[in-house]
Amino acid sequence: MAVDRAVAPLGLTHAQYSLMASLYGMSRSGLRPSQRRLADHTGLEPLYVSKLARALEAAGLVARTRDPSDPRAMQLSLTEQGRDVTRRAITVVQGLLDQLLEPLGGQDSARTRQFNRELATLLDVPLDVSLDPHTENDEEQS
Repeated sequence: MAVDRAVAPLGLTHAQYSLMASLYGMSRSGLRPSQRRLADHTGLEPLYVSKLARALEAAGLVARTRDPSDPRAMQLSLTEQGRDVTRRAITVVQGLLDQLLEPLGGQDSARTRQFNRELATLLDVPLDVSLDPHTENDEEQS
């Protein structure tokens, strides 16, 4: 939610920022990813990436072109305006991260690194989705 609020003045949502920042990083590495590859990179669903890319294209921030090696695939690239907005958004989000992580000593502190490791550990724990609290309550009422 904080990222949504931070990038809203630039006309972006958190999801759009994620897509554009990833595309920015990939393009700086010389890549021009397909929508599918960008979806894999960001962890977003391919259909959602397609929807985001179309909206960003309509806003003049992203260009979508057919992949010459696969006519079914669309390659994505940032427009000049898209690169400018992305650079500004990255600066805003980095400032937000600095602010949020300041109590732990900042982004590069030992406490922040430990926090990131612990968070990653928690996020890697598989959840038992068969435990539906509504089902248990229904059974108790029977």
